[in-house]
Parts: sequence; structure tokens; C-alpha cells
Amino acid sequence: MHVFYAPDIELTHQLPEEESMHCVRVLRLKEGDKISITDGKGSFYTAVISAAHQKRCLVEILEKHPQPALWTGYLHLAIAPTKNMDRNEWFAEKATEIGFDELTFLNCRFSERKVIKNERIEKILVSAIKQSLKARLPKLNEMTPFETFIRQPFEGQKFIAHCHDGEKQELKKCIDPTGNALILIGPEGDFSEEEVAKAIEQGFIPVSISNSRLRTETAALVACHTLNLFHTP
Repeated sequence: MHVFYAPDIELTHQLPEEESMHCVRVLRLKEGDKISITDGKGSFYTAVISAAHQKRCLVEILEKHPQPALWTGYLHLAIAPTKNMDRNEWFAEKATEIGFDELTFLNCRFSERKVIKNERIEKILVSAIKQSLKARLPKLNEMTPFETFIRQPFEGQKFIAHCHDGEKQELKKCIDPTGNALILIGPEGDFSEEEVAKAIEQGFIPVSISNSRLRTETAALVACHTLNLFHTP
């Protein structure tokens, strides 16, 4: 059954214009066809098309299916985006398929990219939750300066992954699977030593996530998978 995203489906009983066009014009679905809808807030809906218009596809909701939590706690990923936008988009898609709750792009000292267009990333997140059958859309924040971000309150474990010498723990050995987790992943040039020190002052735990040297988007994906794995009920 085809899956569509409609955040206000219970109020409007219709698909957004872009989803309506995909439903009617691309997939050529018609009145009487059953579809699945996610509101991105934790529920799926079984519905039947009642008016197949490519700009305003109306539906009748047959059933609501709240989706049980797929992992414990709240997982927040904060990553310095790569210069190549394709790699950021690849990460966003694959991390969403694995599972997390919130994404922030960081503007760091050695960041290669200073601007992120959230509209494109948001579309990728929506597509990924539909493909992976997740009913909750991750929250996407505006790009945030590193020093501003590390001072924001967070209830749970806070990690910073970096490649500098010094005392670090293995991420997989210090995760509390029952709580919330936030991890910082730096740019290709890594966080500066000053940034690492400031993060530690704010309660971040320095960690390593692999014995190999990883690209930024790979490191972020490994961190996402590790946190998700240890937070699986």
C-alpha cells in the first residue's frame, strides 16, 4: 500500500498539494483506492480516496494506527555539514531510515559549508520515513553556531566525537540505553581543540566511534546506528 505524508490529516482529511499530485498524477490512484498515511507525529492511518484531485486529494480515514516507540529515549544528532551537499543528503536519508529524533547542523570553526537549505533536507526526511515505515518525522533545526549549541540545555548524555589525542571513551561502552543522548560530529577538519575543550566544560563526554578514520557523514551514520542499536527496546 502506498504511504503518504500529511501532518494535519485528522483535521483536513486531505493530502497536501505535493502529495496529492504524486498520488493522483504520478501513481494514478483514483477514488475508492486505499492508501496509508503518516502524520509524522507517531501515527499511521488507513484511508480510502474519496475525491482524486491532483491538487487536493480528499480521503476518508478508516483506521488510526499509533506506532509503538521504535527506540528508547530521545536521540539528537548534531553534525557539521560537508561541502558536498549530496553527502549531507545521503546521511540525512540513511540516518532517518535507522532512526533518530532530532537533527541540527553545526557551524564550526573548520566547517566547509556555512549554509544549509532546510527545505531540501526536510523533503528527504519525509521521503525516508515513508520508505522505512516510520510514523514520526525527525525534528530539523536551523544551522546553529557551535558555541551557541553546546550551551543549550539537554537532559541526558552528551557526547562529542573527535580525533585529537587525549582521554576518550568508546561510545558503545558508555551509552545509557534508558536515557536520552546527544552526539556532536565535527567537519572534515575535525573540531578545533578549543571547541572540544569548551564542549567538555559544558558536560560533553569525549568519545571515539571507530578505530578507522571516517568521513564526516560516515562518522555521523555510525554514531546514529550505535545509539539506535543500544536504545532498541
